[in-house]
Amino acid sequence: MNMITLSHGSGGKKTQELIKNMFYKYFQNDILLQQNDASILHKLNGNIAVTTDSFVISPLFFYGGDIGKLSICGTVNDLAVSGAKPLYITVGFILEEGLKIDILEKIVMSMAEAARKANAYIIAGDTKVVERGKGDKIYINTTGIGVIEDNREVLGIQQIKQGDKVIISGTLGDHGMCIMSEREELGFEVSIKSDCASLNELTKDILSESKNVKVMRDPTRGGLATTLNEIAEQRGMSIMLYEKEIPIKEEVSGMCEILGFDPLYVANEGKLVLIVSSEDAEKVLKIMKKNLLGEDAKIIGEVINDNKGKVYLRTEIGGTRILNMYEEEMLPRIC
Repeated sequence: MNMITLSHGSGGKKTQELIKNMFYKYFQNDILLQQNDASILHKLNGNIAVTTDSFVISPLFFYGGDIGKLSICGTVNDLAVSGAKPLYITVGFILEEGLKIDILEKIVMSMAEAARKANAYIIAGDTKVVERGKGDKIYINTTGIGVIEDNREVLGIQQIKQGDKVIISGTLGDHGMCIMSEREELGFEVSIKSDCASLNELTKDILSESKNVKVMRDPTRGGLATTLNEIAEQRGMSIMLYEKEIPIKEEVSGMCEILGFDPLYVANEGKLVLIVSSEDAEKVLKIMKKNLLGEDAKIIGEVINDNKGKVYLRTEIGGTRILNMYEEEMLPRIC
């Protein structure tokens, strides 16, 4: 049988074959191969960071990645932007009856490779199968565990103050427009590649050199504008962005213009936005540019104290407009 059947979720022979021949084969490590109902971890020294996420992206495979790579990178990034070193990941699969096993294998192989590159271990998991037509091929749920080492101060929004600088690691909107183009088969001559990638090495480099980083985020759903709105609202200070400094690829900008999207609200899956003290901003920028994922990094704005908790955009023609929180789902099933 070359496809998933309900028996693969029964807990019986087919389930055990899938676990052994698929998950143990590609995810193998000493912790996973304990083969217990719960994996026993080594003692961790430092503050522990935990995150959980679910991935329902359509299509499953896209230029620059797939749902498997995305699930690992997304989990790693949530830990990394919290200042944690990613260590362990658990994965839960919801499979639809009829999913081709070779498709599942490609996804599992991609997950294993992404975890290896991030120096993280997949240490526990679960598989459930739903009837044909009750799902959409595959959904993945993850939990990530990391540790904040070396007595490093925990990052926090309350540390932000007037004059702090906003830095973005690279071009915006690549992932969202990649998915939109492939899902809708829009027929654009230029293929847009998703920026799906793990940010842990980049965040490690930054935090090892600067003690004045206030907060880091990966601007996924809702894009840069939504992420910064969350920060501004929580801190009660505003952020001024400078349109001419924000890096956006020409093909992304053109596609957004045709479709009526604002790239500042389009999802990213391998970008880092951070707020750092003004005195450390140039140093952090230089550190980021040494990393492949930060070679297009730019200082794009600063914190202003008007007690309004807003995000503003200073346009190239000299005007100013408010970037409000996006209220609707621009692109469903983007991650």
